[in-house]
Amino acid sequence: MASRKLAIVTGASTGIGFELAHVAAQEGCDLLVVADEPLIEAAARDFARHGTVVQSVEADLSTFEGVDRLLAAAGGRQIDLLFANAGRGIGHSFLEQDVATWRRVIDTNITGTLYLLQKVLRQMVARNEGKVLITGSIAGFIPGAFHAVYNGTKAFIDSFADAIRNEIKESDGVTITNLMPGATDTEFFERADMLDTKVGTMEKDDPAKVARDGWDALIAGKAHIVSGWKNKIQAAAAHVAPAGVLAEFHRKQAEPGTGEE
Repeated sequence: MASRKLAIVTGASTGIGFELAHVAAQEGCDLLVVADEPLIEAAARDFARHGTVVQSVEADLSTFEGVDRLLAAAGGRQIDLLFANAGRGIGHSFLEQDVATWRRVIDTNITGTLYLLQKVLRQMVARNEGKVLITGSIAGFIPGAFHAVYNGTKAFIDSFADAIRNEIKESDGVTITNLMPGATDTEFFERADMLDTKVGTMEKDDPAKVARDGWDALIAGKAHIVSGWKNKIQAAAAHVAPAGVLAEFHRKQAEPGTGEE
C-alpha cells in the first residue's frame, strides 16, 4: 500500500474538496483528508468505497496546531500530492462583521494555507518531486464589495501561487497549479450567510466538474486553470475593467437583498 501515492485534501468534507478527494481516490491515491467538522468521518467512508486507504482528521486549519495535527497524521509518509483547498467566506458589509469571524477567514484562507504549503513544499523541493493544487478563485481578480475579506484573501492566494512557482522553478519535478473556480454549487454561500444575495441564489457550477478540471490541470502540470467558460470570460474582463466598475459589479451580485430582486 505504501507504493501508492498519498494525497492530502483539505476542506474535504463538502464541496470542491469533497469532489477532489473522490477524483484522487478514483485515480488510485491513498487519502489523508481533513476538515474542521465531524462530517469528515462520513466523507472518508464515502471515499473508501473506491478501494483506497483513507485516513481522516478533524482539525482547524486556521491554526498552526491544526496544520501540525494534519501533518502528524501522515506518520512520516511521503506526501505526493497536496490539494490545499480549505477556505472560508463571509458576506455582508465589512463594517458590520465581527472581528473574530473575519480574522478566521484570513487565518484559514491565508495563514493556515501558507503554513501548510511551506511545510509540504520544503519536502517536495528537497526530493524534486510532488504536485500541489491550490484552490484560488476568480474572485481574486475582483474587488469584492460585500465580500471584501474573502476576495482579498483570494487575490493574495492567486498572487502568492504565481510567486512561489517562480521561486521554485529550478525544482522542475515540483508543480504548483492554481485552480480558479467561479461561483460553485456548494455549502459555501450558506455558510457565508449569502443566501439572500444574487450570487447566492443564481445557478452555479458543478463542483464535480470543477474538481475534475483541477485534477486534469494538476496532472498536466499547468500553472492555472479557470474552470468554466463563463468564468474564463469574467476573468479576462476583470483584467481590463477599472477597479471601480468591478467593485460595483460585485456589489450587485453580493449585496444583501439582491437575491430577492
